Amino acid sequence: MVVDHRPAAHAEPAETAAGADDVHGAHDAHRAHDPHAARGATAHPGRYAAGIPLRLAHRGPYQAAPVFDLLAREALPGIEEVTGDHGARTYRRTLRLPHGTGIVAVAERTGTSAGTGAAHPGGWLEARLHLTDLRDLTTAVHRLRRLFDLDADPFAVDERLGADPRLAPLVAARPGLRSPGAAEPEEYAVRALAGPAVAARLLAEYGTELERPCGSLTHLFPAPADLAGVEGPVGALAGALADGSLRLDAGADREEAHRALLAVPGLDARTAALIRTRALSDPDVPVPGEQLPETWRPWRSYARQHLYTEREFSS
Repeated sequence: MVVDHRPAAHAEPAETAAGADDVHGAHDAHRAHDPHAARGATAHPGRYAAGIPLRLAHRGPYQAAPVFDLLAREALPGIEEVTGDHGARTYRRTLRLPHGTGIVAVAERTGTSAGTGAAHPGGWLEARLHLTDLRDLTTAVHRLRRLFDLDADPFAVDERLGADPRLAPLVAARPGLRSPGAAEPEEYAVRALAGPAVAARLLAEYGTELERPCGSLTHLFPAPADLAGVEGPVGALAGALADGSLRLDAGADREEAHRALLAVPGLDARTAALIRTRALSDPDVPVPGEQLPETWRPWRSYARQHLYTEREFSS
């Protein structure tokens, strides 16, 4: 079974094909049920042990390298990793889902529909998804699309930002640059506030062990309810997420969520802006202390990503 997930309705569809070799090689032990299990039928043990191959389609050009660079820098051992050589890397991570757990592998090397006659040629990322309950398939795919910013309209973004003299050479160098989101918005918020060292300690102390570890992927990051009793800002943030006074799901109101973030003791405006950018996939977030012209609206998150990527490339 190969699932072809397409971007917005106006985008050209990607054709169906098998996944990349490195994604195909993802660990087979993490069980994925037969599709009929979601409709009450009995799953056949091991039938989908190799996982579900996916084509995660996008519109227009896609700059995969900066996204994978970011994921590699942020990777928290135990729940995520980036392996392989530059240009052919694989991102793998665990997922906490409504009905169970998941492990996903996404390949850096993109497919493309260029030359197929598509009015708006695009492409896809190859992925392989291992689920303990197939009812979580749609949720998992939506999470991945937000993480990799696959529903963006790069033509609209590049047209606006490319008209600015400061950004024009950056847009020309990296057409289709994305503003990554988060696969686990609540987890991202906690990690953004806590920092890498504290996040690692939280994972070690409160994380949930997978029943079937997959190589170095051994845990789920702790749920907000598990961290609500932690002292300090992390506990306050987790408590707000656990009781629903702060929502970071796809349907959350961004302004309300931003106000709730600023109400968390110890969470400053810059961290709130970063959480809004990533966890809420907001394309137009100004970060306090940064002078981003109004003419870059409504794509200031993308403009900041261009500036950040250029600094990283230059260094």
